[in-house]
Amino acid sequence: MNTRPPIEATQEPAVLSVSFNDDATRFSVGLNSGFSVFNSHTCQLMTSRDFSAGLGLVQMMGNANYLALVGGGRAPKFPQNKVIIWDDSKGKVALEITTLTAVRGVQISKSRVVVVLQNSVRVYAFEKQPRPLAKYETADNLQGLCALSDRWLVFPGQTPGQVQVVELATDNVSIIPAHTSRLQALQLSADGELLATASEKGTLVRIFATGSCARVAERRRGTESATIYSLRFSPSGQMLACTSAKGSLHVFDVPSPGRKGAAAAASSPNRATSPHSPSLGVTNSGGGGPPTGDATNKWGFLSSLPFGPFSDVYSFASARFEAGDEPTSGGIPEAAVLGTTRPPKGVIGWIDEESLLVLGAGRDARWEKYMLAEGSEGKTVLYREGWKRYLGT
Repeated sequence: MNTRPPIEATQEPAVLSVSFNDDATRFSVGLNSGFSVFNSHTCQLMTSRDFSAGLGLVQMMGNANYLALVGGGRAPKFPQNKVIIWDDSKGKVALEITTLTAVRGVQISKSRVVVVLQNSVRVYAFEKQPRPLAKYETADNLQGLCALSDRWLVFPGQTPGQVQVVELATDNVSIIPAHTSRLQALQLSADGELLATASEKGTLVRIFATGSCARVAERRRGTESATIYSLRFSPSGQMLACTSAKGSLHVFDVPSPGRKGAAAAASSPNRATSPHSPSLGVTNSGGGGPPTGDATNKWGFLSSLPFGPFSDVYSFASARFEAGDEPTSGGIPEAAVLGTTRPPKGVIGWIDEESLLVLGAGRDARWEKYMLAEGSEGKTVLYREGWKRYLGT
């Protein structure tokens, strides 16, 4: 139940895609009429382009003026088999890449453009005449799963559940057998040294070291299957947030052996050393300040046993977010119009170590801000500070 009225409540155009830049200081949205870029901290509009046609994918390059655009919606601005790199400072196309099939995802850096197709990933040099650098085959990847850092590129393997890890400097490819079923989400930490994955089952989130491909940790979202919408590490890499179709936002501790702050994270009595049930964790979906309760152990004294389900580590804090109904366009899910099976909602971005955002798309496009704070008995809790329909007038 919302305890605050929305800041804006008018009829908005449909949001077809939403994504954060590298450090989550900005987020960009693809509209059925063009694109807009917002300041993440304030949710204020920074820039907007009206193309009178749809963009199904918009991805920013850090804080630069370059954006990768792919047509989408019922009246696409560009063909869906073409990636446009838009220079917003000049208001024109900087370069374009055409593929044989529809583009499912795009990642860009100062040196590379990574184009994700349904069954392959193509890497190009970021040049006026894009030069092909590499091509990798994958299993079906309708969600366009892919993550890029300065050192690593990760995406699904050729076998469902596997992840390919490419070291960009050497082009060496490693395979991680992350799950036994199809991947649903993956994400790199800010420094690229950690990889989080979830499968279509959605009960477990696994964390790996990209350099060694060793499993670092396993965290349990819940016992019932649910579609994972988004995974995102905090700036330090010591926490991982997750959203799911259950309408739940979870925050997990991440062990970081050998990295700065590892000792403090490992010894925290309020987090990974004390498993909590997401169904019993403190929530405050109405906002308005920190809750006063605390999370509850799922298994009580049995959680100390080293084997079986009792040893599962749940999120140390959780809250509800507004998942909403699946947005439709002419009676058809907008995700289907775009050509992807992944709903554009529950997208996570960390502002800092204490605050994070959850974005939704569709016609009820929302910006929601959540805070980590100390609750009773010194335990960390998660509460919603406020929300806004970011396309309202």
